[in-house]
Amino acid sequence: MTATLETTIPGYRAGTWTIDPTHSEVGFSIRHLMISKVKGKFERFNATFVTGENPLDSSVTASAEVASINTNEPNRDGHLRTGDFFEAETYPTIDFVSTGVRVVKGEFLVDGDLTMKGVTKPVTFEFDFGGFGGDPYGNYKGGATAKAVVNREDFGLTYNAALETGGMLLGDTVTISLELQAQLEA
Repeated sequence: MTATLETTIPGYRAGTWTIDPTHSEVGFSIRHLMISKVKGKFERFNATFVTGENPLDSSVTASAEVASINTNEPNRDGHLRTGDFFEAETYPTIDFVSTGVRVVKGEFLVDGDLTMKGVTKPVTFEFDFGGFGGDPYGNYKGGATAKAVVNREDFGLTYNAALETGGMLLGDTVTISLELQAQLEA
């Protein structure tokens, strides 16, 4: 039995939506040197959303190309593609497949399986609709943001280095931040 959503989402439509990569971003941040955060993004990614008549019956599949990682530092990006981190040649994508949508205290949560470096773990994204509307070209678009925090070591991303001042070079948790715009397919 599917729960019903009591919240009305203005402009919401059921259907299949594809990500608009020119108006979307798949980003992340991680603690660095224990004093600041380094941010990065994946330049190539795709996603498909299937929205049900009831928003709780919706689903998403998404993928990001590991080789497209960009932290604005080419040497670091190259290191991130190696076996110390993502091992891009063996595991070329990071994938997400939703397993359910729910509302808790008025907030949308999208549960699913995230696969990195051949390891799949359950992850929950906090999901916030930005809105829906038509663009100047007759397309119907939807926007949203999503965020999840994962422990990188759970996915086999264990590289680190001790600092002379104490502590470690990298934090364990990574915040995944998504800025999404998708188009309803005709």
